[in-house]
Amino acid sequence: MGDTPSTGDVPAPKPGGRPLEFGIYPGGPAGQIIVPATPKPEDQAKTFAALGKLRPAGGPFTVHIYRSYLNASNDAREDTEHRRLVALYTGRGYGVEIVIRYRRDGDPAGFAKFVRGVVGRFGDNPLVRGFQVTNEANFAASGDSSDGVYAGARDALIQGVIAAKAEARLRGYSQLRIGFNWFYRTDPNNEDSFWNYLGEHGGKRFVDALDWVGLDVYPGTFFPPAAPAASTGDFVVNALSQLRQCFLHAANIPKTVPIHIEENGYPTGPGRSYDDQRAALESMVRAANTYRANYNVTNYFWFDLRDADSSSPNFQQQYGLLRSDYTPKPAFASYRSLISQLSLREKPPPGVDPVPVGGGPAAILRASCYRRGVFAQVQGEGAKRAQHVTFRARGRRADDGHHPFGRHIRLDETEGRERIDVSAVVRYPSRTAVLKGAIRCRIED
Repeated sequence: MGDTPSTGDVPAPKPGGRPLEFGIYPGGPAGQIIVPATPKPEDQAKTFAALGKLRPAGGPFTVHIYRSYLNASNDAREDTEHRRLVALYTGRGYGVEIVIRYRRDGDPAGFAKFVRGVVGRFGDNPLVRGFQVTNEANFAASGDSSDGVYAGARDALIQGVIAAKAEARLRGYSQLRIGFNWFYRTDPNNEDSFWNYLGEHGGKRFVDALDWVGLDVYPGTFFPPAAPAASTGDFVVNALSQLRQCFLHAANIPKTVPIHIEENGYPTGPGRSYDDQRAALESMVRAANTYRANYNVTNYFWFDLRDADSSSPNFQQQYGLLRSDYTPKPAFASYRSLISQLSLREKPPPGVDPVPVGGGPAAILRASCYRRGVFAQVQGEGAKRAQHVTFRARGRRADDGHHPFGRHIRLDETEGRERIDVSAVVRYPSRTAVLKGAIRCRIED
């Protein structure tokens, strides 16, 4: 089922299609089918140096952050760590997509409540681009990597997607895009069961809440068990074709819902050389780009930035474009070049205008909607040195003389979602910075 270029069944590439928006998982550890091994320590400065080389000039670049629904103590620790990570990445202008894993048996309703809380706490940041609800709920062979192992995962997916979108709509977080992902490929009976379940139990609320559906595809690793590196792009096309033409139809998900390639990777290690990884990456990225209009593909993420441990004989430790000491493999330069050639170019997201202060870290204006107006904030490392901020929106003014800087600006009612220009005058001991942005809001009386 599905098309590959090698079969001759695939249609010719369609012209057009929005250029791809690229991203990456910036960590090293990967979910593993065997007992996970301990990764080498991360170096945040080297991570940012590598991301800066991948990031396209004038285009967006988004990173994945993963978190889990486990227990109260773990949730608190992860929330603290995720606040730090989101601030680190968005403070440097990177988009963030948060993957919310299920990882608890028999509690879809509790998971949906948890999802609403995560969306509520993190969705006000304009550079938080969206949420992936559950991870690979169709795959039941690895609890470390995938949620399909856990009882109630399918209901958690449905209820979690609906909850995420409801919370985003309630709070006016219009930039957020909500989706879930599918692991290519398991046995046909499991796939029929999974997609038919979503079709029978999801309903209109579920479909209306979906902004995208994700694809996780790793040709030449687990499934299929063997594939020449240079032909891996054929399997990406096959996966896209199956997802679009067969499975989404079974779940009543229309063709207007885009596909995101959420995870695509090819490891090094025994039997897989660095040149193999480079050839596979080039084959798969080019296939995704060539057929993006055929299957409505809009986003592409590589998995992942660096190896967990390059000395390990386990290929699951070596998915990175960098070795675990952060030296690049040949595929790093290939991904950098392809992003530069193929990436979407656009203006910064609404409400974001980073301004370096004295050559140092940036101060960033963030704006979000609430029912009666706009909430404006100045954040980032550059904000910590400021003395006073004056916010303005539609002629209304709000002042703040203490860090952290943020004020609600109440506005007059609008007739629908309208563009609202927001600015902040940030005063430092020896200079003044002006930040400008815009956001689309519906204001009610």
